[in-house]
Amino acid sequence: MKQVRFGIIGIGNIGTLHARYLLAGSVKDATLTAVCDNAPEKHPAIRQRVGESIPLFSEAQQMLESGLIDAVIIATPHYDHPRLSIMAMRHGIHTLCEKPAGVYTAQVREMNACAQECDVVFGIMYNQRPNPLYRKVKDLIDSGELGPIRRSCWIITNWYRSQSYYNSGGWRATWKGEGGGVLLNQDPHQLDLWQWLVGMPVRLRAFCQFGQHRDIEVEDEVTAYAEYANGATGVFITTVAETPGTNRLEIVGDRGKVVVEEGKLRYWRLRESEPAFNARWQDGFGEPECWEVSIPVAPECSDHQVITTNFCAAILRGEPLIAPGQEGIRGLTLSNAMHLSSWTDAWVELPLDEALYLSLLQQRIATSADKAATSRTLDASGSW
Repeated sequence: MKQVRFGIIGIGNIGTLHARYLLAGSVKDATLTAVCDNAPEKHPAIRQRVGESIPLFSEAQQMLESGLIDAVIIATPHYDHPRLSIMAMRHGIHTLCEKPAGVYTAQVREMNACAQECDVVFGIMYNQRPNPLYRKVKDLIDSGELGPIRRSCWIITNWYRSQSYYNSGGWRATWKGEGGGVLLNQDPHQLDLWQWLVGMPVRLRAFCQFGQHRDIEVEDEVTAYAEYANGATGVFITTVAETPGTNRLEIVGDRGKVVVEEGKLRYWRLRESEPAFNARWQDGFGEPECWEVSIPVAPECSDHQVITTNFCAAILRGEPLIAPGQEGIRGLTLSNAMHLSSWTDAWVELPLDEALYLSLLQQRIATSADKAATSRTLDASGSW
């Protein structure tokens, strides 16, 4: 195989973005050879986007069995991610799933088990992991430069979405159509990065506001507090209704502090660890000597084709994945736990009680309203 032949299932906002860069040849190891969307009324518009030469299917199974593709990008509404990924993998098709991995962890656990059984490459579109800013932060943590982590705080409120965005699709921001709001749609990248950098907590408490600022069923504002096995704590704050928004990640360790904000990384290094200073200092007021250190970081990059390029390299040359599909369950566990904490007005211990979560989600699905909306494909460029 010299090039990976891709199909895309779901030609909405994100599916269209994937189609554009594949058609433009931005991934040299890939070519777009088929697309699929189960809404026939959208097919004329899809034809205009992909041209006349690309086969267009209405049924995913037909495309998977066509012999036209080696790999597939799943870019449908969230509930279908595990089902379609499982279908593709069982057909021997390499599978790259858009975020989130699914809506609830029990569903994703089944998908991960299938991936272990099938001889295919399975990835997830966590296109923030290649960002040099976050890779450098991970290096500072993993190398021990920051020392044991004490606290993390992520304020991610630059997700402004107007009501017209939610009105662009009948599935959007409903329990039965999307399964969640800002945590499921906008924040999967940050939730993944949070756990990728500082690990998974042992318990958390969250306060979700449902339809607080928008006419939607699901959460549009969240504040969560997490506790970790080593005694560290974390805070995660997000909303879709605040402007101007903030994107600030702060992580504090025994040996310093790192901040990522406005596309820049700042690092303050303690000359000696805080515990060592505290043990020897006898003069009351005082603190460890601290240096702000300049660290070279490559320009920010969060393009989706970086993940797709790496995915092709894994298929063709066995290179390791930046974002293995099986890791998608971790960030989803955090969002499920935040929902569950709000629904039960209580702390949630991890591992998550998956049966309780699914039971309470199904109650909300049962009362989820039918939403009248005219489906529109929006330009998603730069929305992440």
